[in-house]
Amino acid sequence: MTSLERHPYLDHPGPIPFAHRGGAGAGRENTVAQFRRAVETGYRYIETDVHTTRDGRLVAFHDTTLDRVTDGAGRIADLPWSQVSHARVGGQEPVPLFEELLETFPEVRWNVDLKAEPALRPLLDLIARARAWDRVCVGSFSEARVARAQRLAGPRLATSYGTRGVLDLRLRSWGLPVWPRRSAVAAQVPEAQSGIPVVDHRFVRAAHARGLQVHVWTVNDPDRMHRLLDLGVDGIMTDHIDALRKVMEDRGVWV
Repeated sequence: MTSLERHPYLDHPGPIPFAHRGGAGAGRENTVAQFRRAVETGYRYIETDVHTTRDGRLVAFHDTTLDRVTDGAGRIADLPWSQVSHARVGGQEPVPLFEELLETFPEVRWNVDLKAEPALRPLLDLIARARAWDRVCVGSFSEARVARAQRLAGPRLATSYGTRGVLDLRLRSWGLPVWPRRSAVAAQVPEAQSGIPVVDHRFVRAAHARGLQVHVWTVNDPDRMHRLLDLGVDGIMTDHIDALRKVMEDRGVWV
């Protein structure tokens, strides 16, 4: 499958609304409770992150340590699952296993940020066991890590560009002779980086010419949501799930 062939993961009519970490603006990011709220709000695409514990369990969690959002402490990679499982996000919600999320929300499609190399094979093994190839898109800042995942899994795995792929696509949009890899299904990018715009008409056109969707993160302001949808982006990731739903309802594109 090439990027010019529509991957089943992208089977959605119109722009895709993504609940970033389930809707991190509510303060319970990457928890079953917040993912359930996103689903009840109408979201079918959810962004999350994965790490592995010391004993190889794959957890949905953004940071490398428990310290910022839980009542626990320490690097997840240094802790066994038995210890991580006792930490509570916001002092209340447990840290979920990604396997639990696939089982609990069978209709959800997951956009997974592969945070560290040790999580790569456990993630691919889980997707294979769960037969969830159509439900997961894997991304990472590391282009090499995403490329390794693609080589191991083949075209059945949906991936987005890493940093290098996005840079190559940006250069290509300016007319420079750069050819980003074709195996990705999307460029998932910030609206701007270090004050320099990333997403504009030329970037969107260059992506679409290569059969790629453009998904923009993390957009919480309604005016910016409208501007990006006017540019023709294919998806928006937000912490504020109610705000994005209202914007898309107002435009008649909420499904």
